[in-house]
Amino acid sequence: MQYTNPVIPGFHPDPSICRAGDDYYLVTSTFEYYPGVPIFHSRDLVHWRQIGHCLTTVEQLPLGNAGSSGGIYAPTIRYHDGWFYMVTTNVSAMGNFFVKTRNPEGPWSQPYPVAQSGIDPSLLFDEDRRVYFQSARDGEQGNGIYQCEIDIETGSMLTESVLIWKGTGGAYPEAPHVYRINGWYYLMIAEGGTEYGHMETVARSKQPYGPYETCPHNPILSNRSMQSSIHATGHADLIEAQDGSWWAVCLGIRPVSYPMGHHLGRETFLAPVTWTAEGWPVIGNGSHIEAVMNSPELPEVRWPEKPVRDHFDDTRLGLDWTFLRNPVAGSWSLQERPGSLVLHGHQATLNEAAAPAFVGRRLSHFTAIIAAELDYEPQHEGEEAGLTVYKNERHHYDLAVRSVNGRRLVIFRRTVGSLLVEHTEECPAGPVVLSIHAHPDKIAASVQSGESAVIEMGWGETHYLSTEIAGGFTGVFVAMYATSITGQAALASFDWFDYEPLENSGV
Repeated sequence: MQYTNPVIPGFHPDPSICRAGDDYYLVTSTFEYYPGVPIFHSRDLVHWRQIGHCLTTVEQLPLGNAGSSGGIYAPTIRYHDGWFYMVTTNVSAMGNFFVKTRNPEGPWSQPYPVAQSGIDPSLLFDEDRRVYFQSARDGEQGNGIYQCEIDIETGSMLTESVLIWKGTGGAYPEAPHVYRINGWYYLMIAEGGTEYGHMETVARSKQPYGPYETCPHNPILSNRSMQSSIHATGHADLIEAQDGSWWAVCLGIRPVSYPMGHHLGRETFLAPVTWTAEGWPVIGNGSHIEAVMNSPELPEVRWPEKPVRDHFDDTRLGLDWTFLRNPVAGSWSLQERPGSLVLHGHQATLNEAAAPAFVGRRLSHFTAIIAAELDYEPQHEGEEAGLTVYKNERHHYDLAVRSVNGRRLVIFRRTVGSLLVEHTEECPAGPVVLSIHAHPDKIAASVQSGESAVIEMGWGETHYLSTEIAGGFTGVFVAMYATSITGQAALASFDWFDYEPLENSGV
């Protein structure tokens, strides 16, 4: 049997994994999006389903000061003595902290701050019941991986922070994980930056604080300078399966254009781990990850397919749905018009690092049809609602109904840095269906009312939504949104939303 990478497509970077019996749990970064840190469940390491979020309250996840690519950085998940622990960094608020639970579906605890600074924190529960905390930081002893011992009941530091490894010389030594395996402490990190030179390296010691011996075969994972569909692999985490095999999850990207550009974001990949005769791990096939690899020899467990259409007929939003920062009270509702998602636009817009009325999901496929039926009668100048294909406040494509000089228009707007291009048409009366057709190289927009003809609104290149152009650490979202520059807004009612992948990959 074989599987196809990525195992979790779309913007799901910095994966971390743990095992509880025959069950596997995985978390990824979320940056400025809310709720924070989605958690996935699998029984076979290949097929994953989201079961919740670790950070679901403003107290756990304040994002008021989070700019684009701020907020939540790389999390680590660990399971110990019946408890799940998720440790991460909110770079825009409280710094490093962890939350815990006995049920990975949640709810998770209040945050436990950890005073050691840095990013990409991790935990090691040692056999003598000591708990070691690692993070990547530029400290008194230089730039590298620092470690201290903490009280897992309070988060208090029990020892001073000590530099334990600077890596092999690659830029940005980060994403540390320490494992105790066969009497050795293995310290695995990412180097080279989360870019095309990304790689994974490892060292080991007989003591938790070192000195650490560098693996002679480093990097143990890298797809740099390869003719491959997969690049920038790194930021890995190891897991031993119940059959004794070893596996790694890591991030990677899939560029689709030349010059190379990726817009889906950094995604979650899976690869086997082998051990050399000298006891060093090697990830993938000779340190490389491939698009198709041999599956784990575990019982296959597939989850039900997600429906294409969300009718918004539940009392809660599905786990796919995400807000841009902490949503403003009253900006959205499932109860105001049962069977619809209602948005109330306010003065925050898509063009600023703020919290507009925005409910979105990750674009997780190169080819997909996204559509929504919108019932909306704007009453004031500059008031609008519709769909956005959103990378950040300076790079997004919007398909919306808008009030202009008292006229109801449909508009397709492409915002690329300081450049803005708009195309407008008279909007048909009544509810309209807004459609986005995602292709690997372009985003096409159209609108239709009832049985009337489809109005083609134009298209924009995906390359201008790529990280290489737009910057940052996130991927593209497709979202329903509403704004009003006056603060006075009619309700925007979305009666349904479709997300239909047109390729054979995804969760």
